[in-house]
Amino acid sequence: MKGQILDYFVQTNSGVISGDDQNRYRFSGTEWRGQNAPFRGQKVDFEIDGAGQASQIYTLMTSTAFSNQIGEKNKIVAAILAFFFGGFGIHKFYLGQIGWGIIYLLFCWTFIPSVVAFIEFIIYLCTSDEDFARKYG
Repeated sequence: MKGQILDYFVQTNSGVISGDDQNRYRFSGTEWRGQNAPFRGQKVDFEIDGAGQASQIYTLMTSTAFSNQIGEKNKIVAAILAFFFGGFGIHKFYLGQIGWGIIYLLFCWTFIPSVVAFIEFIIYLCTSDEDFARKYG
């Protein structure tokens, strides 16, 4: 079955997966078959054991225009939006941060959001794909 990780707790080495059948399945880190630690929003393929828990969990590779993309949001797209339209907060809307996008729009006339967006542009480009996916999905 395919699904998406809703949450993963490093402290307990356990997490929760939302399956495509709209049910939630708990899993133990010992069932994880990926090279990197699981993170929220990651697409996975798994089996369901007799106790109704997820087992044999594998990471799904999604094929996108950007083959090295991890997660649903692309950091290059976010960086380009921040560079060209950052003063209006378009990159914040793209990343799902609607509240921040509205604040950028309200204060765009001060040019402060433009300066902040340029700094965010640099941060997005310097952030690793895994960290970007973990933070923005």
